[in-house]
Amino acid sequence: MVTMMYSQFQSGRRALLALATACAAGAAAVSLPAMAADYPSRPITIVVAYGAGGDTDAMARLFGEKLTQRLGQPVIVENRAGASGIIGSNYAARAKPDGYTLLLAPSTFSMATHVVKTNATDTYHPARDFAPITQTAYQPLLLVASQASGYTSVAQVIKDAKAGKALTYASPGSGSPMHILGELFNQAAGVKITHVPYKGVAPAVNDLLGGHVALSWMTYGPVEPYLASGKVRILANGASERTPLAPDAPSMAELGYKNVNVAAWQSLYAPKGTPAEVIRTLNGHMAEILKMPDVVAKMRVFGAFAKSSTPEAFGKLTADEYEYFGKVVKEFGIQAD
Repeated sequence: MVTMMYSQFQSGRRALLALATACAAGAAAVSLPAMAADYPSRPITIVVAYGAGGDTDAMARLFGEKLTQRLGQPVIVENRAGASGIIGSNYAARAKPDGYTLLLAPSTFSMATHVVKTNATDTYHPARDFAPITQTAYQPLLLVASQASGYTSVAQVIKDAKAGKALTYASPGSGSPMHILGELFNQAAGVKITHVPYKGVAPAVNDLLGGHVALSWMTYGPVEPYLASGKVRILANGASERTPLAPDAPSMAELGYKNVNVAAWQSLYAPKGTPAEVIRTLNGHMAEILKMPDVVAKMRVFGAFAKSSTPEAFGKLTADEYEYFGKVVKEFGIQAD
C-alpha cells in the first residue's frame, strides 16, 4: 500500500513539474513576440560616441527624426564623447538589451580599441558585444592637396617624396581611418609622407587651407566648400574604385596600389542580446529611411552615400574589419594621442 501511494505521489509530482515547465516555456514563448509587437512603447536613445556637430552626430539626428515619425516614439540623440569613441561605445555595450539604447558608430568603432590603450576587460569588443542592425552609409576617403602645395596629381607627390622633399599629410587624429589609410599609401608607394594628427576635422582642414600641411586624407564634406575656388584639390580616392563625388580622381587600383582600399562607414548597433524581432523591426525601418530622397540628399552633404544591409552581412564586415585593422595597427605601431 505504502509503495503504491508513493508511486502515485511520484507520478503526480512528475505531472505537475511537466505542467509547470510547459507553462513556463509557453509564457517565455509568448513574452518575446508580445514585447516585439509592443516595441517601442517609450523613447529610444541613439548614443553617439563623439561630440555634437560631426558627421556621425548629424546623421544620428537625421535618422532619429525619421524613426520618430515611423515608430511613434521620440528618438533622442545622446552624445558621450571621449577616448576615440570608446567611452560612448562602452556605455552602449553595457546598456539593457531591450532596443531602447542604440549606438550609431563610424568605422573608427572597429579599430578604436586597437589604437587606444585601455584595460581589455573593461573595453567593448565590436564583434562580440553588439548586435548589428544595419550599415547606414559609406564615405569615400580622399587624398586632397592645398592650393599652396601646387599639387595637381599623385604622380607629382610621389616624385617629390622620393626625391627627399619633406611632405606632411593631415588627419583628424592618430588611429583614425584617414591615418591608417595614409600609412598604407606610404607603404604601397614606397614613400614617407609624415603624418600630422589633429583633434578633429575642422583644425586639419584649417591648416590645409593655410598651407601648413600640403596634403590630407579626408572625407568629402569638409573640403567640398573649397573645391570650386581651387583652394583644395582632390588627387585620388583611397578605395579600389572611383567615386561619383570626384569622378576625375583616380582610384588606388588605377594608380597601381591594389592592396590599398579603405573607405569610412556609419552603422547602427544595439547591445548584444537585444531580441531578434526588435533588430528586424529597426532594420526594416532603416532600410526604408535610407531610400528616402531627402535623406539621400542630406547625406550627400556629408559626402556620404546611403547604404543599408542585413544584420548578418554587417556583422561579418564589422568582425572582418576588426581583425584586419588590428593587424595594420600592429604593423605600423599606430597609437591614438
